[in-house]
Amino acid sequence: MTTLAPVPIVLSELGPIAQLRAGRLGRRLVQLYAGLLLYGFSIALMVRAHLGLAPWDVLHSGLTRHFPIDIGQALVIVSFVVMLAWIPLREMPGLGTISNAIVIGLSADVFLSVLPTPHLLGVRMALLLTGIVLQGVATAAYIGAQFGRGPRDGLMTGLSRRTGRSLRLVRTLMELTVFAIGLMLGGVAGVGTIVYAVSIGPLSQALLPPFLVQTHSAPGSSA
Repeated sequence: MTTLAPVPIVLSELGPIAQLRAGRLGRRLVQLYAGLLLYGFSIALMVRAHLGLAPWDVLHSGLTRHFPIDIGQALVIVSFVVMLAWIPLREMPGLGTISNAIVIGLSADVFLSVLPTPHLLGVRMALLLTGIVLQGVATAAYIGAQFGRGPRDGLMTGLSRRTGRSLRLVRTLMELTVFAIGLMLGGVAGVGTIVYAVSIGPLSQALLPPFLVQTHSAPGSSA
């Protein structure tokens, strides 16, 4: 019996202009913004669950304790601060990068303004698990649209390239760092943070293939 090896997932390395010329633009734009809106909704679900947030959102929630901003506004601000670090790393932002920095945070605040806060533990657990699953779907959707990396993903790949360290190591160190800073600021952490940390990577990777939109440009093209 012959076992077929899994087909590797290949994302195109396209510059901002090439992203818009890579074909299937309508499908990709809809998928990009649907994914970003869904990501904001998933954050709102996890916030309302009150069982712990993703490491970066622990940081964002911690910032809201010290500044007159909502968690979505904190996400937008942190996204643009992170993008400043792209400059020495020579990372090139695309439409997806800028949209990621703005749409997710704003949509999270909009959804939080209409979502009630449940009191029953069972309902809160359901919100947490639903939020994590939807965030996996949202991540696969916006990455699969092939409009460039999000601000945090670009920081990860840039640091990995400059330091020669593995993506896994760099991502782990980044997550631990922002989580520690978030805790010091009084951010919301809990069992949900652990569940998120161990599940979001495998979940996003498993969901990416059906969302990956093949572009006309060959992988590695940066025009």
